[in-house]
Amino acid sequence: MSWLEDHYVYIAIVFLALCSLVSRSTFMLFGGYIPLPEGIRSALRYAPAAALTGIIVPQLLPWHPELGPTIDLRIVAAILAIWVFQRTHNTMLLIVSGMAFLWLLRGIVSLF
Repeated sequence: MSWLEDHYVYIAIVFLALCSLVSRSTFMLFGGYIPLPEGIRSALRYAPAAALTGIIVPQLLPWHPELGPTIDLRIVAAILAIWVFQRTHNTMLLIVSGMAFLWLLRGIVSLF
C-alpha cells in the first residue's frame, strides 16, 4: 500500500477542517467591512431556532421510507415536557421532566 492510501482519512480530515476554518473565519475577518442588508440580518435571528428544529424534529419523528414518519414514546415525552415548560418556564425542569416522562413511558410499555 502506498503512503497516500494509508493516510487518506487523516488527509481528508485536515482538508475538511481547513475548509471549515476558512469558510467560518472569512465572515469574522471581513464581516465588519461588508454590511449585511437588514432583510438578511432579520433572517439570521431565526437561525439558531431553525438549527435546533433541524436537529430535534428528525429525532422525534424518525422517517422510514416504507412507513413515513413514525410516532413513538419520544414525541409523547416531548409534548409532556413542553406542557411542563409552558406551566413553569424553567428550562432545567423541561429537560428533567422530558427524560423522566420518557423513562416512565418506557417502563410502562415494558410491563406489557
